[in-house]
Amino acid sequence: MGLLERFEDSLDRMVNGAFARAFKAEVQPVEIASALQREVSDRAAVIDRDRTVIPNVFHVELSEHDYKRLAVFKDALQTELATLVRDYGAEQRYTLLGPVQVTLAQDDELETGIFRVRSEARAEVSSQPHGRPGVPGSATVDARQPRLEVGGVAYPLVRAVTRLGRGSDTDIRVEDPGASRNHCEIVLGQPVLVRDLNSTNGTFVNGQRISQVEIADGTVVMIGSTQLVYRSG
Repeated sequence: MGLLERFEDSLDRMVNGAFARAFKAEVQPVEIASALQREVSDRAAVIDRDRTVIPNVFHVELSEHDYKRLAVFKDALQTELATLVRDYGAEQRYTLLGPVQVTLAQDDELETGIFRVRSEARAEVSSQPHGRPGVPGSATVDARQPRLEVGGVAYPLVRAVTRLGRGSDTDIRVEDPGASRNHCEIVLGQPVLVRDLNSTNGTFVNGQRISQVEIADGTVVMIGSTQLVYRSG
């Protein structure tokens, strides 16, 4: 049994055939599943001979009519679609940079039966403990604290120098194939600086490759394909 067949079978068992009765003329869940597979295949990027990176964050935009019908099963459908992507990636031996997320949303400009898929490969970013207060992305992060934001999650900058990269000894670990073990560092002071640490693929600030540069609130720092936004607090 193929992935799409298993996907349909799983949903059918979950809702006792409700999908078959409810979606005769509208967007079918299996259509979304098939579109996600195509999106994965179309956007697969060869990093080296051992790694082909695929998107892991997907936004599925639906018309008002389709969204309202699918919203009844939204949580179950999002979970099943994420499982489908993980299984397909494993089957093709693709690399995921982080957890798979599939989100259904409404777009009032779309007509019934039409949907759109947007995706991105979002690296998993984590803050090393080092005895720091607060939890990245939680309500305990002080809004006055300088920080880096990645995909809506805040990583406080509580040291004078914060090192970023793929290595386990960095302060903020970026699991991006384009990141070096010790990629760059943020130096708090007057002014605040970003300093590249002789990384292989370079550090980019607002689209320009840099060795060292001053940053301000809203500055975008790119490590590989991972976008980090500096907030001054």
